[in-house]
Amino acid sequence: MSVVLSSGLATPGAAAEFFEAQLQFRTDPADLAADLLAKAPEIVVLDTRSAEIYQAGHIPGAISFPHRTMTAASTAQLDRSKVYVCYCDGIGCNGSTWGAYKMAKLGFQVKELIGGIHWWQQDGYAVATGAEPGVLLDEGIRCEC
Repeated sequence: MSVVLSSGLATPGAAAEFFEAQLQFRTDPADLAADLLAKAPEIVVLDTRSAEIYQAGHIPGAISFPHRTMTAASTAQLDRSKVYVCYCDGIGCNGSTWGAYKMAKLGFQVKELIGGIHWWQQDGYAVATGAEPGVLLDEGIRCEC
């Protein structure tokens, strides 16, 4: 018997529901870059790492907002009509998960960037340095998916 199939197989309907849910919770670097280049006004990118790590290199346009500082008071001035995309270092870091969780618990619409800044750079997108958010100027390597 197949090892892949030994744990069972979801029905196509259950699989569709599962993958639809994943797409509601996450986005990837290519989709985020497309929105940043289009200057999509409803998207705000949050770097959930420390301010020092942010300054060393971040997604252009991202705002430094370490997840450890996210509270009702620290988010009070944020626009609740926006969608906040949280990211951290990558799959070995859960800062983006913590950030997205905290923002959602506080009533914000959120998505998590899969792969974090690691996959962002792996896909060929530029990073900004310093304390200012910066702006993404070109699309880097194009994802063909």
